[in-house]
Amino acid sequence: MEFIDVLFPINLGPLTYKCPDNLIDKALPGMLVSAPLKNQTAKGIILSKSSPPARYTLHAIRPITDIPGEAPMLEPPLLKLLDWMSDYYIANKGVVLKNMLPKEAFKKVKAREAQGREQGAESTEQRPLDEIEENIISAINGSVVNKEYKTFLLHAPTSFYEIAFIRKLLQTRQQGSAIILVPEIVHTSYIEPFIREIAGEKLCILHSGMSHGQRSATIEKVLSGKCNVVLGTRAAVFAPLKNVSLLLVMQEHSSSYKTEEGLRYNARDVAVMRGYLEKATVVLSSICPSLESIYNVKQNKYAFLKPEASVQRPKIRILNMYNEKQPAQNISKTVIDAASYAIKKNERIMFVINRKGYSLLTCKECDNTETCNSCGIPLIFHKDDKTLRCHYCGFSSLPPEKCKKCGSFKIELIGTGIQRVEENIKKLFNIDPVRLDSDRIEKKAGLSEMIKGETIVLGTKLMTKRLTSQDGFDMGAVLNADIYINLPDFRAIEKAYQELSAVADKIKPMGRVFIQTRMPRNYLFKFIRNYDYAGFCEEELSKRKEMSYPPYSKIVLITFKGSDYDDNRVATVIKRLAEDNKELEILGPSVSMSRKGLKEHSMLIKTTAKTKLYSSAKEFLKLAEGCKNLKISIAVDP
Repeated sequence: MEFIDVLFPINLGPLTYKCPDNLIDKALPGMLVSAPLKNQTAKGIILSKSSPPARYTLHAIRPITDIPGEAPMLEPPLLKLLDWMSDYYIANKGVVLKNMLPKEAFKKVKAREAQGREQGAESTEQRPLDEIEENIISAINGSVVNKEYKTFLLHAPTSFYEIAFIRKLLQTRQQGSAIILVPEIVHTSYIEPFIREIAGEKLCILHSGMSHGQRSATIEKVLSGKCNVVLGTRAAVFAPLKNVSLLLVMQEHSSSYKTEEGLRYNARDVAVMRGYLEKATVVLSSICPSLESIYNVKQNKYAFLKPEASVQRPKIRILNMYNEKQPAQNISKTVIDAASYAIKKNERIMFVINRKGYSLLTCKECDNTETCNSCGIPLIFHKDDKTLRCHYCGFSSLPPEKCKKCGSFKIELIGTGIQRVEENIKKLFNIDPVRLDSDRIEKKAGLSEMIKGETIVLGTKLMTKRLTSQDGFDMGAVLNADIYINLPDFRAIEKAYQELSAVADKIKPMGRVFIQTRMPRNYLFKFIRNYDYAGFCEEELSKRKEMSYPPYSKIVLITFKGSDYDDNRVATVIKRLAEDNKELEILGPSVSMSRKGLKEHSMLIKTTAKTKLYSSAKEFLKLAEGCKNLKISIAVDP
């Protein structure tokens, strides 16, 4: 009698089943299988053949009922990827499987729908591709032909260059299948015409905005071999394509590749690992590559590609708001005059503001922002108890009377909201701006259509993430750049550079970008003004190294949610881990209350010793043992 291990897309590990003699030949790893689970029949994936169990448990093992299909749902490289993700992200294999394959893969959807296309770019008219250097294309194609794993990092001058580059790369591709990842659903509709011109019906689209019928039809098309190019958002990295030779991750720095709940994986990192397991070539591209990727270049893990193409960019001007006249709150006279001139010329204007409006305590004299003594992260002002708090480690203090850096008493809270700005724009220009924020933007909405013909568009960073360079504006104005700089995140300055670059990328080459700030001496601005990302990376990496933050260390964020756990028990585990592992730095825990009135503990573990980090994280998972109302989430590399 044969036994097999079956994995279901639930929060469990593999379970052992008997395999009837008539199904043994089909019982291959990766095959879809039907098997009894509790009081019902469920579908899972065969992981492997299993060793015969102990005699006393033999009678309790039930047989599988069927193996539908003729080919594995998951090929060996994807099974290895599943194992890696389970270990790296400290999650049950069943949870990983649930993320790897959509539920449509386990349940046949009867109602078929034609694969719809999102509204987006209809024209495939292209700029000349002569600017795409042949040596760059040749280097990548050489890796593809040799069927060897290699990761390239492309520092693209513009987002359109990214598209032109990928299009030309696909034109010259000689073998294998390709996966193209984009950060947002709207980007699939923008890029699809360019890719379909090359791939035709061999192209499949895959993202969460599709209907059940569309996803089911896509999965079937991929499994049948009728598709050799998949374009989609982060989940498309798991597309069950055979013979993958090329994985492309556009805007690889984007936070949209990271999941915020459930299995907290980063699709960019998963793409790199899949490339390694498939012996495929990986290309990461961005106008502002992540510091982690830049660091990997310096460590000779990635090959760096820097095009020499000369590209004209809009002029960036930094405005010191302490010196600027402000006829309207948070809008300088310089911006108002420039916008008025643009309106007379029938030009389009983009205003950008962070809606959340965090309150930060900042010095007018030296631009210093109050930070946490332990984390170096900006402290956030809370009105309820009038304290400054660190959202990483839980440190809190009363606001100081004077600046700790220069001794000035000229310190103030900064922060504002988008609705106030909307009202001011109406009064200043007698024009109703189109407001694009989380209340107005849907994942599937065609933003290009929403703003077509509109003179003024006002939005948050969500807008800049989902608009494309094709929406070209003549002028852009970032009204509160300091908010980006001072977010309670060690990556705040890096993200600020990326956000500001994203705004500039939406502005026409002859256009203008105004960045308002009360911190003009911050090192960010001297680099962004001149588009000197290389210089910025050197500066920021040196600061990360000094504070021992990634990429010079590994971090794990652990969160407890619920009511069924003991504060003292948590404190005891923290104390023991800190005493036994001197390499660990434990920040927190910070304690808060959820909207449902449940306690929430958050803590950050930081170390250069990777094995210690993982073993410590698993120690906290043990706290959930015997607790009915407790949810523990672990985010690796948050």
